Amino acid sequence: MSMEEFETSLPKENTELPEENSGLSGANAELSGEQAGSREESDEKVLAAIEAILFTMGESVEISAISKALDISAARIRKLIAKLKKRYDAPSRGIMIQQFDDAVQMSTKPEQYENLIRIAKVPKKITLSDSVMETLSIIAYKQPITKVEVEGIRGVSCDYAINKLLEYDLIKELGRKDAPGRPILFGTTEQFLRSFGVKNLTELPSINTVQVEEFKEEAEAEVDDRLGI
Repeated sequence: MSMEEFETSLPKENTELPEENSGLSGANAELSGEQAGSREESDEKVLAAIEAILFTMGESVEISAISKALDISAARIRKLIAKLKKRYDAPSRGIMIQQFDDAVQMSTKPEQYENLIRIAKVPKKITLSDSVMETLSIIAYKQPITKVEVEGIRGVSCDYAINKLLEYDLIKELGRKDAPGRPILFGTTEQFLRSFGVKNLTELPSINTVQVEEFKEEAEAEVDDRLGI
């Protein structure tokens, strides 16, 4: 047998192998796409669950509570809440997602208030007197703080002011101070943050000792007026 005949009799190289490899790569790409689609579908289900929770509760819900209820990490919940918030930020939505420290709430966008008022009873507007407002300011900046400590700053009794602030849900009891008598400690609420348009206490404007002294002077003047001095 000649060399040419020998070479001709050799098996042909498998030129289809690259095609098979190409098919395998395509299968891997398809599988990767399916996995990504599965993750997206999973995220959508969690988003739907978060949306249902916020809508049903009607008030702020702690992220830790959502995390526990859905058995999903708080980090993932935060990412999905950010995604949900972005959706509701669209001009076509009348609802928005608000975050307060470590809590989140679904609420009506301010620009829709006028439309709501047309079909709902106008809510009673809360009016705070100067003395109540001063008491609230002291609690906001000095919290947690006891009633006696507030009265020490204002120089007058704060029973009425504190009761009103509790009634309006602007302050709440935070516990008791480790001191004789175990006095109640007060602090502000999420309703306070909403009412004053801030997301957390760090956004409150700074206050100095001069303003605290002004509180004292105004409180003393208030007492003088009551006593007719």
